[in-house]
Amino acid sequence: MPLSDIEIAQRARLRRITELAHERLGIADTHLVPYGHYKAKIDLGYLDTLRDRPDGKLVLVTAISPTPAGEGKTTTTVGLGDALNHIGKKALIALREPSLGPVLGMKGGAAGGGYAQVVPMDEINLHFTGDFAAIALANNLLAAALDNHVHHGNALDIDVRRISWKRVMDMNDRALRQITAGLGGPGNGYPRQDGFDIVAASEVMAIFCLATSLADLKARLGRIVVAETRDRRQVTAADLNVHGAMTVLLKDALAPNLVQTLENNPAILHGGPFANIAHGCNSIIATQAALKLGDYVVTEAGFGADLGAEKFVDIKCRKTGVRPACTVLVATVRALKYHGGVPSNALNQEDLAALGRGLANLERHVRNLREVFGLPCVVSINHFIADTDAELALLHARVEALGVPVVTARHWAEGGRGAMDLAHEVVRQCDGPAPALRFAYDDSTPLWEKMRTLAQTVYGAADIGATADVKAHVQRLQEAGYGHYPICVAKTQYSFSTDAALRGAPSGHVINVRDVRLAAGAEFVVMVCGDIMTMPGLPAVPAAEQIDLDEHGHVIGLF
Repeated sequence: MPLSDIEIAQRARLRRITELAHERLGIADTHLVPYGHYKAKIDLGYLDTLRDRPDGKLVLVTAISPTPAGEGKTTTTVGLGDALNHIGKKALIALREPSLGPVLGMKGGAAGGGYAQVVPMDEINLHFTGDFAAIALANNLLAAALDNHVHHGNALDIDVRRISWKRVMDMNDRALRQITAGLGGPGNGYPRQDGFDIVAASEVMAIFCLATSLADLKARLGRIVVAETRDRRQVTAADLNVHGAMTVLLKDALAPNLVQTLENNPAILHGGPFANIAHGCNSIIATQAALKLGDYVVTEAGFGADLGAEKFVDIKCRKTGVRPACTVLVATVRALKYHGGVPSNALNQEDLAALGRGLANLERHVRNLREVFGLPCVVSINHFIADTDAELALLHARVEALGVPVVTARHWAEGGRGAMDLAHEVVRQCDGPAPALRFAYDDSTPLWEKMRTLAQTVYGAADIGATADVKAHVQRLQEAGYGHYPICVAKTQYSFSTDAALRGAPSGHVINVRDVRLAAGAEFVVMVCGDIMTMPGLPAVPAAEQIDLDEHGHVIGLF
């Protein structure tokens, strides 16, 4: 019987992280803060000493629109990093940290799978080094200070009907989406409607991942808008004078985390925003550190290229100046058949017609990467044992007809050696002329038109729509001086539309903008579309029901 992911991870021979860091990256143990034997934080002061080093080549891994069949984006990121080291390149990977919500819910972890994983897998997928807890505490300190200010006289004249800052927790809990706070009489504050988001959707998480230093972190935290006064003036975290304390809570967390792959190659994991409700990229500090420490850096952006890669380009690249040399678009035969209409229980059966129909999804993602963003693209087919020769031949032929290189990779079963062909192709692409990266819209484009441009050029929509109140909110933000901000679309990851059931590459639909949120510290505007929720719920049978400890105290049932 095949080993589970956690069984593979628990049988791995890990190296002490201090030894690995010194041997592979030249980092002395005095610049590390170990969390046990196999994970550590890299000192921010040490990273400052690397500023004059040249940057390595950045490879962005993205994917087709997600399906229940799975695509393997993180697995491919890990496998490609291992494969680049196999062919003699000094390569690192830079990933996001997993959220406990999906780990205990339905999506699973974010440490890869099979023989392409980062380890210690169980610790990474659970509490890790406590970064999520620190982000939640900083977020909730601000929420507590806000309600406390109102309770003790409200000197800022905050309108309790216009408080926008929510509390967060790192768990899927639909019952907390909308709550009433302050019940129980005058001693407990003023009753008002409130709610929770998941930590990955917090603006503090976004700021954490976009800040370039502790000073930048504090400045961004201070700009967070939490409410409005009765005469519609904005109230910020700096007005409440807690942004310094928030920075203190985050100071240790801001140092990036160093771990390793199953093949003992270095990996940096830091930050964890979701791409369907946030900007979906690991921290810029982690990316920049990896670029100074390696000749090749493989990173990923969450969910499909329409969400993750778009935000990587239009937010992260725009704000920080990082530039991918190459992109890898991950797909599976199974997922493409699902996009072609095959039900989940029939994906192991050969179906060339459905595969042909489903390829429309891959083709649109390829077009977006190349024509909208100007990035070279390699299609990586994450191999499953049920894939037939005929299906792989059809897939290769259709992708090659687009003028795009395509590689079948077997890293899940074979580790880095199974992705060596992909590694050689990625190196070939990176050795070519530097791509002329393009953004989907200009800074000067008004906010509403930025959203329309994305909907029409990336999602294939006919137009966008919203209620009069939402449109008025967008216009107020435009007039208040936020029109130059990029937008961060919160939308279902399962479709180019806002209807998760519309597979393939739907066209002509209307993207409905349900809500608009200002993230002044992160410096973007969130457009909440369709029925997407920023606090997910647990499925009927959550993954938590399978997780336990065995008689030896080892975690079991974790994937």
